[in-house]
Amino acid sequence: MENKPIIGALEHCDLPQLLIENLTVRVDTGAATSSLHVDDIEEFEKDNETWVRFTMHPDIHDVSKVVRKESKVVSKKRVKSSTATLERRYTIETDIIMANMRWPIEITLTDRSSMTYLMLFGRQGMGDRFLVDPSVEFVLE
Repeated sequence: MENKPIIGALEHCDLPQLLIENLTVRVDTGAATSSLHVDDIEEFEKDNETWVRFTMHPDIHDVSKVVRKESKVVSKKRVKSSTATLERRYTIETDIIMANMRWPIEITLTDRSSMTYLMLFGRQGMGDRFLVDPSVEFVLE
């Protein structure tokens, strides 16, 4: 297993390009893509490319703190939500930091306000970097 780090059902990560630190993520090997809760998505064009502006709460413990972010759209994906409905979602690419590693991941933007955690960390984002033990939480430093 090449000494891969073990991660639990919940972990922390940083999304430095979005200026987000210590975000609690729900690790979900059943989800192909990672998703991030955002509000007020607005599509616009910049340098002949599709971009989005969106609002987010970087601190789950202080939802009154709201920041506006912009990111280039990588694609628009049809994703089956946890309620089994098909949604069309914007996909962005951003770096993630976990377990002292940094790599780019694709994240779909969606309304996760009914969910407990602002981000779902799916299989594609994990790649072959980790082993998952769903019986534990916050294994990483």
